[in-house]
This record gives sequence, C-alpha cells and structure tokens, in this order.
Amino acid sequence: MYLTTLDPISRDFDRIVRRAFGGFAPAFTTALPMDTIRRDGEVVLRFDVPGVDPEKIDVTVDRGVLTVSASREETKTEGESPVVRERLFGSFTRSVRLPDNLDADNIEASEHDGVLELRIPVREEAKPRKIAIGSKRELAS
Repeated sequence: MYLTTLDPISRDFDRIVRRAFGGFAPAFTTALPMDTIRRDGEVVLRFDVPGVDPEKIDVTVDRGVLTVSASREETKTEGESPVVRERLFGSFTRSVRLPDNLDADNIEASEHDGVLELRIPVREEAKPRKIAIGSKRELAS
C-alpha cells in the first residue's frame, strides 16, 4: 500500500530551498508536514497544525483523494513591529491519494496538542488472511 501526495508545488519549493541552502532546508519549507504510520488494521496520518484553531481545519475525501486544509491567522497587537518572521500564516492544503484497500468512508479524525490525526481502516478484504490447505481430493469435489 502506498500513499501518493499530490503536492507538486510544495515539493518543488522544498527542492529549490534545499539547493539554495546547500542541502539544508529550514523547517518551515513544508506546510502541513505529515507522518504515515501503518498499524494492524489501519493507517494513521498525522499532520502538524500548531496554532491552528480546530474549527479552521477541513478534511475532505473526494474520489479517493483526501485533502486537509487549514488556516492560521496572524495575531498582533497595535504597536507591534515584526523583527523576525519564520512562522507561516495563511491557508495551507495537503492532498493525498488513498489506495483502494483503505476504507475512506470510515475515517476518524482528532486533534491534540497541534497534531491532527486521521485513522483510516484497512478494508476487510484487503487484510491478510490464512488460506487453508486442502488435499487434492477435496479440491476436485
């Protein structure tokens, strides 16, 4: 099972930044970084969404493509003047093509401590199963 990310702009931007910094890419180059974990019976996707109000996170599935969108707005008080800005603000989107062996109809989502976690069950027919070995005589009948 392979998940395919559909972020060509983000990947190209990362590649350009890595070249510009001699192979070192600052941590802020990828919006909505993602980890994928395979567990028994499910796949877990974790997205970093620090400082994002859970009400401003949108998760959709359309024709096998899972899309996570989030927006973080900058807050500042009157009289503030930014000196260094490394945190990203605005709208961010990450799309992932889900393989057919995952059950996109039963995705569960939760957010805790700035991490969005999506749990996607593996379809029953895609789970490993034991095949009984019979004799040639049993197979002929």
